[in-house]
Amino acid sequence: MFQFQFFNDIVEQARREMVAAGYEELRTPEEVDEAFKRKGTTLVMINSVCGCAGGIARPAAAHAIHYDKRPDYLVTVFAGQDKEATARAREYFEGYPPSSPSFALLKDGKICTMIERHEIEGYEPIAVIQKLQAAFDQYCDEV
Repeated sequence: MFQFQFFNDIVEQARREMVAAGYEELRTPEEVDEAFKRKGTTLVMINSVCGCAGGIARPAAAHAIHYDKRPDYLVTVFAGQDKEATARAREYFEGYPPSSPSFALLKDGKICTMIERHEIEGYEPIAVIQKLQAAFDQYCDEV
């Protein structure tokens, strides 16, 4: 029982981190479809409980958005937790295999680019921030 509660605490902490950073949680396929129908750019953070999510991806997600250019919308799905929502989001990431943690940048609901787990794991958060901001430079408007 203790291990189960500990795991639930980790999941809830990971969710809170993303919401506190300004990301909208998408927990159902319907919420994903609604969010991805929006006009403009959307950064999707595919969250997970692994160490590289907590130590690299979530900090990068929180800090990358403090930049001259940024997406219009910030959303997150939680791999392994909100399985249907994550599966629906991945349907939009045509040409990219499932990867978590990862980031997808969409424009008008179409995939522009992805930063996959292999581009996160083993890197410092600043390197991931720079990758995200390079994508913002290419696809997003100035704030």
